[in-house]
Amino acid sequence: MARAVTTQRKAINTTFAWIIGLLIFFPILWTILTSFKTEAQAISDPPIFLFFDWTTENYSTVMERSNYGRFLWNSIIIAGGSTILGIMIAIPAAWSMAFVPSRRTKDILLWMLSTKMLPAVGVLYPIYLLFIQLGLLDNVYGLTFILMLINLPIIVWMLYTYFREIPAEILEAARMDGAGLKSEILYVLTPMAIPGIASTLLLNFILAWNEAFWTLNLTAAQAAPLTAFIASYSSPEGLFYAKLSAASTMAIAPILIMGWFSQKQLVRGLTFGAVK
Repeated sequence: MARAVTTQRKAINTTFAWIIGLLIFFPILWTILTSFKTEAQAISDPPIFLFFDWTTENYSTVMERSNYGRFLWNSIIIAGGSTILGIMIAIPAAWSMAFVPSRRTKDILLWMLSTKMLPAVGVLYPIYLLFIQLGLLDNVYGLTFILMLINLPIIVWMLYTYFREIPAEILEAARMDGAGLKSEILYVLTPMAIPGIASTLLLNFILAWNEAFWTLNLTAAQAAPLTAFIASYSSPEGLFYAKLSAASTMAIAPILIMGWFSQKQLVRGLTFGAVK
């Protein structure tokens, strides 16, 4: 009887998980399907789901109109650079808070997290003026730096959580064996926290890749990433749904592929330390 109840509960949970997953994936599927429609089919009422004349004309138009490679390269530089720079700063900060805490450590962590609650538009004007003065407007390095600062609280929080799961006695033993601070972090702590660091890298790369507010307001042409590439298909002449969907599909395809191949590492990192 107990086994039957357990089996039934697993079946219900699995069904519920599939329903949630399909609901989350449906907008992406609809965008991909719309990218293969004509503009007339994209705005038809009622909507056409599968039975339509498939065409790749939208992709050809997008490739002819825009330099997709330049937008893609800018996204890679900005997302990758901000993530790596953030990790380099966050690892020592998280180590300090996890293994050498002070009375104010929790207050600092809460303060860092509270900065994420600040509306971005509230600090846009001073940052915009600062970028103009420093010559960083429409510059990949300026955008890399600002996205690193925006995501830094999340990186520190995640690494702090992972580091807390590592026994402090291991680091103490390394110190007794003569390991310095640099060796302790690089050769003892970092290898043990690889799953957590990898998941942090992946999550923050995705956040930086999908960032739209700052990329649209601090770039124009030279440093524009794929989020600006998508926005360029919304014009005063109208909204071209099929071409916009093609541009969106081309923008999300790299991150979807990366997420698909790294899902095991991401799940492993997010559950790091959950089971002892």
